[in-house]
Amino acid sequence: MATASETPVLDTIVAMTADSIDRCGLSQDTLLLTRIAALAASDAPPISYAAHIEPALRTGVTAEQVQDVLVAIAPIVGTAHVMTAAGNIAKALGIAIAVADAELDAG
Repeated sequence: MATASETPVLDTIVAMTADSIDRCGLSQDTLLLTRIAALAASDAPPISYAAHIEPALRTGVTAEQVQDVLVAIAPIVGTAHVMTAAGNIAKALGIAIAVADAELDAG
């Protein structure tokens, strides 16, 4: 029987992510850059990037490295996916800034 929760979808995503990280031998920065590439390839929405960009920056990933990943995958996934990804990353950064501002105002 499943454990009762008010956020079963989020809980499942968190559990899947933790399991994936535990089983992966990549360094944290490489793992996050790989996930960002996968998000771009799958036309992920801004909220998906928000869950990966901020942790990537905390591990030392630079904006230039994210840009290099988009350049590297462009011939494979296509320019439309890459341009959508760039826009969604910008939106995700805006979301992160808005959340940080709200936390500062609340604290």
